[in-house]
Amino acid sequence: MPTLASTRFLLLVGGSLPLQKLSHVSRTAWLHRSVRFLSSVERDHGPLTLASLGIKREFKATKKDKTNKLKKLNSPTAVPNNRLNTVGSNEIKAVGRQNPLEIELAPFSTKSFSELGLPPLLIERLESEGFAVPTDVQSAAIPTILKSHDVVIQSYTGSGKTLAYLLPILSEVGPLKTKPSDDDGQPAKKMEIEAVIVAPSRELGMQIVREVEKILGPPNKKVVQQLVGGANRSRQEEALKKHKPAIVVGTPGRIAEISAAGKLPTHGCRFLVLDEVDELLSFNFRENMHRILEHVGRRSGAEPHGAKNALAQRAERQTIMVSATVPFSVIRAATSWGRGPLLVQAKKVTPLESLPPSGPTKLSGPMSSSSSNSNVQSQAAVESLPPSLKHFYCVTKLQHKVDTLRRCVHALDAKCVIAFMNHSKQLKDAVHKLEARGMKAAELHGDLGKLARSTILKKFKNGELRVLVTNELSARGLDVAECDLVVNLELPTDPIHYAHRAGRTGRLGRKGTVVTICEESEVFVVKKLQKQLGIAVPGCEFTEGKLVVNEQPKTLTAS
Repeated sequence: MPTLASTRFLLLVGGSLPLQKLSHVSRTAWLHRSVRFLSSVERDHGPLTLASLGIKREFKATKKDKTNKLKKLNSPTAVPNNRLNTVGSNEIKAVGRQNPLEIELAPFSTKSFSELGLPPLLIERLESEGFAVPTDVQSAAIPTILKSHDVVIQSYTGSGKTLAYLLPILSEVGPLKTKPSDDDGQPAKKMEIEAVIVAPSRELGMQIVREVEKILGPPNKKVVQQLVGGANRSRQEEALKKHKPAIVVGTPGRIAEISAAGKLPTHGCRFLVLDEVDELLSFNFRENMHRILEHVGRRSGAEPHGAKNALAQRAERQTIMVSATVPFSVIRAATSWGRGPLLVQAKKVTPLESLPPSGPTKLSGPMSSSSSNSNVQSQAAVESLPPSLKHFYCVTKLQHKVDTLRRCVHALDAKCVIAFMNHSKQLKDAVHKLEARGMKAAELHGDLGKLARSTILKKFKNGELRVLVTNELSARGLDVAECDLVVNLELPTDPIHYAHRAGRTGRLGRKGTVVTICEESEVFVVKKLQKQLGIAVPGCEFTEGKLVVNEQPKTLTAS
């Protein structure tokens, strides 16, 4: 233990000296030189921190930054918990001498994106778009990805995971990157795709594209292109040839289809991102995902077989996997596809190989009767559930559910509502009933064309629609920051689906409400979900335009 302590002390303190002297040298280049030493030190010693990854805070202090610096720390008890996130680079040495909790927490608490090693142009664009303070998961993920580690990013729904991987990619790819050309002085390649981002649904893919375009700005929109199903394939292929984008975002089927046609050059790709990776592991995507993994970041003509050769082929591909939950299937896939992958969570970075083994988790279908599988599934759902939500359930008859939804919306004065049902055939009837009572609503499901879905989403985000009635299609990936109410018109099939539905509200720390409308015979399912998720779900009624909570909390606690 003394040996380990001294090693970490040298890493925290001694490592900061050369970094301060190299302020004009590429941050990424400096970090790369210490990869092998750091990985060997941390492999056998538990959780990593940004400090142990060799990441120090390196930025020019503004007048505002200077006024926010803490006074010198004299003792471990002198640091209140609510001020850990204000510790700057000059105070890391003092924190390093304190208890292990502070050593782990302090380096991950950042006040601005400038502390994370992003290029100036990218920081300017973030500021112009109103992004000021990184979330916890962004503070942990961005420097780790910049250090070229393969990672699995895990955090609750709505915590900012998309920017957590987009920003380090944009710092290396596109017009906002650190250097305008390759390190060898040669101009950047135009034909090769440099980053491929795979999403399980068109909605999520289109949302990621909008996020990239937002950061790049209107003049640079052609740097990214979406390749999603449901759109004209020929036009997408023509756009690839004409615009030569550096980043493509799409669904597995369309990416694999265009790749098989020889019109998607990805052998020299530097980044492969698998968003909602637990969904991408489903059987429906297996064949397409196999092709993507074999062709993205692999050199043309290389033999796909042989472990040693396969590792060499992937040497320049950085694999980033993202999910609100990390079941055993994701751990197994990450270990197989990546090189020494790290699990990145809010304020915590851990070698994936150090995680305790667990059984596989069933991600869809009815609740399993297996207690071990149920426990793992419940834990995954708890991790993905946004923390700032209020949950209720209301009992009514089947034929009155839509009217109860309408009264719920009025009682909570909700302006932006997503209502979930299990089958697309029932959506239209619910929309008709809402519109008949004067409430603007629309249905969203996979059978609609791309243009129709885009139009509906645009109207919903602009406030032209008050209620969006949808199925499980929108439980993942639909990002409407203004959504203040989620209603389950029909029960989700398991706690993970409940958590992903609930995650459409309360995003990025905002407040939100989740109401489950059920029949009397379904109350036991709500109680089971309550127990599995470890949350309070009291019963309620909508009386005289108000939400009235039933005074029966004890009856809702499953024994």
